[in-house]
Amino acid sequence: MQQRPGFLYRFLLRWFVCTLGLWVAAGLLNGYVSYGNHTSAIIVAGFILAIINAVLKPIIVLLSIPAILVTLGLFMLVINGLTVYLASKLYSTLQISGFGAAILTGLIIGLVNYLVTAILEER
Repeated sequence: MQQRPGFLYRFLLRWFVCTLGLWVAAGLLNGYVSYGNHTSAIIVAGFILAIINAVLKPIIVLLSIPAILVTLGLFMLVINGLTVYLASKLYSTLQISGFGAAILTGLIIGLVNYLVTAILEER
């Protein structure tokens, strides 16, 4: 019988994915997403985003279920953008030029999350 990973493992994985996703987004959206080119800054920003995703995002999703259903899930892009935008406001070193860039960053983080999850589930 396979044991499920614990909370700490899942949080560390979420932190890694958020950090990697922010780094990829900063590379792809150069000029719209910036972290000052300091490794420590992107790691801290990933940590803040992971905390927001662990604590606030489930509440926001629960309150937004009608909008998510009406838009067939596309409203999740707005929620992801909101979490990224909130992280940039809480940690000023992470600079997002606008809400549109935050939505694109959230989309990139979601794609990175999908790829990392697919790779880990292969094992």
